Amino acid sequence: MEVIAHLAQVQSLTAIAIGLIIGLGALGACIGIGIMGSKFLEAAARQPELVPLLQGRMFLLAGLIDAAFLIGVALAMYFAVGNPLLTVVQKAAVAAAGH
Repeated sequence: MEVIAHLAQVQSLTAIAIGLIIGLGALGACIGIGIMGSKFLEAAARQPELVPLLQGRMFLLAGLIDAAFLIGVALAMYFAVGNPLLTVVQKAAVAAAGH
């Protein structure tokens, strides 16, 4: 019964961690893109002739910001689907039952 309690605790803490990873990652990406977009608009208003150059760089940075967020989502989904922490608890339970 103790093993089931440990597994449930690992799963619940993993769910909280997944929520934090995705939530804070999305918040950071939104803030980053918002700040970058506002700076792009300021620069475009100051020097309209540089808009094509700045627009390409803005989209490159937007892709990099989103890529960082999606890497966090992929890591969170890895822990949601194939949690390596559960196997550690299961191996410890098997080792304790063997002694």
